[in-house]
Amino acid sequence: MGMLNLPGFLSCGKKKDFSLTNEKDAHSSDSDENSERGNWSKKGDYLLSMVGYAVGLGNVWRFPYLTYQNGGGAFLIPYTLMLALAGLPLFFMECSLGQFASLGPVSVWRILPLFQGVGITMVIISAFVTIYYNVIIAYALYYLFASFQKVLPWSDCFSWADELCSKTRIVSDCNTTLDGEVVHANFSIIMSHNLTCINGTINYKPVQFPSEQYWNKVALQRSSGLDETGRIVWYLALCLLLSWMIVAAALFKGIKSSGKVVYFTALFPYVILLILLVRGATLEGALDGIEYYIGSQSNITKLMEAEVWKDAATQIFYSLSVAWGGLVALSSYNKFHNNCYSDAILVCVTNCATSVFAGFAIFSILGHMAFVSKRPVSEVVDSGFDLAFVAYPEALSKLPVSPLWSFLFFFMLLLLGLDSQFASIETLTTTIQDISPRVMKKLRLPITLGLCAVLFLLGLICVTQAGIYWVNLIDHFCAGWGILISAVLEIIGIVYIYGGNRFIEDIEMMIGKKSCLFWMWWRMCWFFITPVLLMAILVWSLITFSRPTYGSVLYPAWGTAVGWCMIIFCVIWIPIVAIVKIVKAEGNLVQRIVSCCRPAANWGPYLECHRGERYSHIVDSKKKKEHEIPTVTAIIY
Repeated sequence: MGMLNLPGFLSCGKKKDFSLTNEKDAHSSDSDENSERGNWSKKGDYLLSMVGYAVGLGNVWRFPYLTYQNGGGAFLIPYTLMLALAGLPLFFMECSLGQFASLGPVSVWRILPLFQGVGITMVIISAFVTIYYNVIIAYALYYLFASFQKVLPWSDCFSWADELCSKTRIVSDCNTTLDGEVVHANFSIIMSHNLTCINGTINYKPVQFPSEQYWNKVALQRSSGLDETGRIVWYLALCLLLSWMIVAAALFKGIKSSGKVVYFTALFPYVILLILLVRGATLEGALDGIEYYIGSQSNITKLMEAEVWKDAATQIFYSLSVAWGGLVALSSYNKFHNNCYSDAILVCVTNCATSVFAGFAIFSILGHMAFVSKRPVSEVVDSGFDLAFVAYPEALSKLPVSPLWSFLFFFMLLLLGLDSQFASIETLTTTIQDISPRVMKKLRLPITLGLCAVLFLLGLICVTQAGIYWVNLIDHFCAGWGILISAVLEIIGIVYIYGGNRFIEDIEMMIGKKSCLFWMWWRMCWFFITPVLLMAILVWSLITFSRPTYGSVLYPAWGTAVGWCMIIFCVIWIPIVAIVKIVKAEGNLVQRIVSCCRPAANWGPYLECHRGERYSHIVDSKKKKEHEIPTVTAIIY
């Protein structure tokens, strides 16, 4: 890792030729290689930002559940294979792409103008995701504040609870023996006659734990469905405002400020996970939870099921945050000769190791919860919101000094969410900077604040009484197929149209010449294995599509239609931009398409001193800028 001193390259400490003005903003400093766009102050700023972006809430609330559900320890086999075959190749490709051109996810498609709509799709999807992702951070903030009480408010059935609320299972009826005959009777009658139930015949009432009712009745004030919007839940709206204020404060100087914040937000969750693991391991029943997670319950025969491999591939794909645009944006601030290869390996391995580590911390305490409630571990294991805001809080409420453990857990969720949110917003601001560098230099702070304010207002629908349904709807559609479509087109465009071997030569300009043996694996993945896997996942997802649900609540037809409209709005820019590019090109139809499949005239390393002979043809940027329109239309035309 670090900077490579390659012969033949100049030290670019001078003012860069792509600049529009001599003004500087807080995003860049005199020590930066690229004084126009700025660079990371330290290598650690970049690595921790990448780790924080990749390691998110899914590592804590989805991976452990998938491992348990898909054969325990056996699931690590397809998970590791999918990391090597799909996750890492795409991750390395995007890091290299952003670093080589020093451009964000839209402008970087100078590499292939016909596919510039893919970059726009990535940015729009990132915008949708930031809207609901900050709502989840707001949930964590609410529970964090609720933990500052001597008795956790979800630890028992208090005034807000109804008759279904219970900390233990309640027997409804069962079979018993009376005068030599087997009879079925209500449990209260059986108890009044000092009779006993026959094993295996006990039926329980459909009760709900206090934490479940608190989540639905108090925290969310959840309505009956998407049709019933209800009012804005004011305390969630305030938590949402606070979360956006935190994001804006961390990004007011761009990477120069966020690069410092991540030293805390990216590292401290590991400290909390370690504390929770040590505490959980000392509890009764912890071993049962660990065995369900990755121990003697491992089922190697699960590997024969296609669903297991699909789950492994999708988890790797979404966990590493590829095809969202964030990896390109963050890498675009690297110095040109940064070793992006070793960075990609390090971040991917760290991300996957975190998922496995988090599973031990989560399941040790869930095992204790099963022990206390006298239920099998399988009945207390949940995924997503149910794990983070129902099952785990319920388990924590049973521990001594429960407010402390609750505070640590939700503080960890807050930090995990903020890291990913920083990178997502940086993706949007990087796109704005590439479109209009002059405006961004002068107005970085107002633009960042304005962007956060707009996204906060758009997120208010998600803190109404029907808010959780909107969060689930956006996640179901926008964070699914749109990303898969972008990833498939990205790898096809770069490898098969721009040229995989040509792209490898670009990478070697940054990290130095490598042997054919070194590139053999990457060629196999980029040219065949990874695109085939991505296509398989996309087709599988479309074939197995079902209407979104939240728990037992079905979405209305219009809700599903809104979901389709969102995903269409995200991907429609791919054909629109392609058509605009073809119309603007010269010649007959074939000539126009061919010209749009060639790199733009200004494609190449951002700085002149890095271009060498391969990119010596790039037109002088100052002359080109005179004819460019510094508006949103510039990204298309």
